[in-house]
Amino acid sequence: MTGALQSAEEPRDLRQRGVGVRSRAAAARGRRPGAAGGMNAVRGAGRALAALLLAASVLSAALLAPGSSPTPDLDRKRHVELKMDQALLLIHNELPGTNLTVYWSSERCYQCLLQVLVNVSWGGKPGKPSTAAVAVSTQHGSILQLNDTAQEKEVCRLEYKFGEFGNYSLFVKHTHDGVSEIACDLVVNEKPVDSNLPVCIAFLVGLALIIVLSFLRFLMSLEDFHNWISKAINTRETDRLINSELGSPSRAADPQPEAWRLSAAPLRLRCVDTFRGVALILMVFVNYGGGKYWYFKHASWNGLTVADLVFPWFVFIMGTSIFLSMTSILQRGCSKFRLLGKIVWRSFLLICIGIVIVNPNYCLGPLSWEKARIPGVLQRLGVTYFVVAVLELLFAKPVPESCASERSCFSLLDVTSSWPQWLFVLVLEGVWLALTFFLPVPGCPTGYLGPGGIGDLGKYPNCTGGAAGYIDRLLLGDDHLYQHPSPAVLYHTKVAYDPEGILGTINSILMAYLGVQAGKILLYYKDRTKGILIRFAVWGCFLGLISVALTKASENEGFIPVNKNLWSTSYVTTLSSSAFLILLVLYPIVDVKGLWTGTPFFYPGMNSILVYMGHEVFANYFPFQWRLGDSQSHREHLVQNIVATALWVLIAYVLYKKNVFWKI
Repeated sequence: MTGALQSAEEPRDLRQRGVGVRSRAAAARGRRPGAAGGMNAVRGAGRALAALLLAASVLSAALLAPGSSPTPDLDRKRHVELKMDQALLLIHNELPGTNLTVYWSSERCYQCLLQVLVNVSWGGKPGKPSTAAVAVSTQHGSILQLNDTAQEKEVCRLEYKFGEFGNYSLFVKHTHDGVSEIACDLVVNEKPVDSNLPVCIAFLVGLALIIVLSFLRFLMSLEDFHNWISKAINTRETDRLINSELGSPSRAADPQPEAWRLSAAPLRLRCVDTFRGVALILMVFVNYGGGKYWYFKHASWNGLTVADLVFPWFVFIMGTSIFLSMTSILQRGCSKFRLLGKIVWRSFLLICIGIVIVNPNYCLGPLSWEKARIPGVLQRLGVTYFVVAVLELLFAKPVPESCASERSCFSLLDVTSSWPQWLFVLVLEGVWLALTFFLPVPGCPTGYLGPGGIGDLGKYPNCTGGAAGYIDRLLLGDDHLYQHPSPAVLYHTKVAYDPEGILGTINSILMAYLGVQAGKILLYYKDRTKGILIRFAVWGCFLGLISVALTKASENEGFIPVNKNLWSTSYVTTLSSSAFLILLVLYPIVDVKGLWTGTPFFYPGMNSILVYMGHEVFANYFPFQWRLGDSQSHREHLVQNIVATALWVLIAYVLYKKNVFWKI
């Protein structure tokens, strides 16, 4: 697919620097047959063994780590069944003749109204305090405020971070010094479990395996070790492997860093596919649940989590692929009119497929057209792809043949040659700013960027998303929007809100065009690695400074906070900055020095449309999901989500080896 979820052919000469380029036959002829076959066999067996060890180790680590949900005696006595990310709190009212109302709020809920947690009445007998049991959230710090119910007077207030499945007691009593002073003492009855331990162990085991495999790869590069391994391989088996390899030219080869191999199709920048694969695999893991950890879920409103990174990175690398693939196609003589037809068709297909995927009610009976959701991830990608691709097509210019020195290539040519495109994108951004901050929204303050609900002290309960939410509800209707937005849980919002709505698409176009800029840097300065890296670093720092200015280096107090639901300008600049810095690392390691092949992320990056659609369609099918022994255990959810994600990596690897790629 050209430029959308999977880039098409990219210029062949992008790889011809810093790394040798040879065909399969030439690479095999340059070594002794026994050595070539031996190395192929060892590498093939090594990759298979590495994959098995990685899967077994990660699963073993997750299974051995504590994380199951205990059922303490106090839980049973108080008839409170704890769920994931909850702790038991016993509130003991020792104030004679006083009924208490306990209010609660999360520290992540910005300027939120306190919500009633429980009422604790007086026991009626001196010396026998009344006790109330309640479950409290452990995802973030909690704010507890105890009021005298009759007088609505604050008795005490405390902030505390409870631990998962912990057991706590809060004693409310008069101090020993005087009757008028009240103390609230929190005591830990049973220590909580460390629910993050499975994630830490899985990460450390995976990191250890990467180090071990890197060391083995270094050994394989040593000639003496190479020869010793080669002699251990049976000569007949070696010859068979060579004949099989040379006799199957259509089979997709797995390029090695010391000798990139040519296939029938033009070569691609491997770091681009690797980056796409990183974003895609994180997206699959997050969409499957991410072990039910809060940092693998989208932020309730302002701020960033791991889940908020993947979609913008995907849009960014899509922009990079658009420029590289379109340049390659135009250089081969394709007419602009024909390419425009392909762009329109692919955009249409993405939007149609997206509408089908976001409405998976086949298990709930026929879906009503009045309730079908219209916005979605693929729909956003389709519109963004269309605008950016057409924009580049209209103002396409020949790429300079060589930029070997600053004298022959002006240092800002990648920017100045695109001034019409940048002008259009900046005008669009001006439209976003104007609509966001100056569009009158009924019942809401102009320029409101908050979540509504109980946020902002409950003043604007139906203003979720401000102008962005209003435009979607006005043009699409409430029933065609996402009904369970991320702020619904924490901020208790009541109106529908779609994070892939109309207004946010403008900023996704900006994000994609920043990706186009990265592609232009790669192509305009293809003979100057240092120039590419300097430009990546400058763009990363420049966009990062813009983010600091817009947010005032804070989560909620800035002019434009980082917000995934709004796709705010600071959200785009922050994630684009990180994308440039990631390319700054990946490009020299993967494409210039060949220190890493991008495995295993490279394979799903080459077949991204299939992996994305497949993981959405088969999410509820075995073996991607099964019945858990303890549905309230992070550990078991983590195992399930790791297995499901690894299966899609394996599927992508098999399809790559069979030279099967799904393009639209």
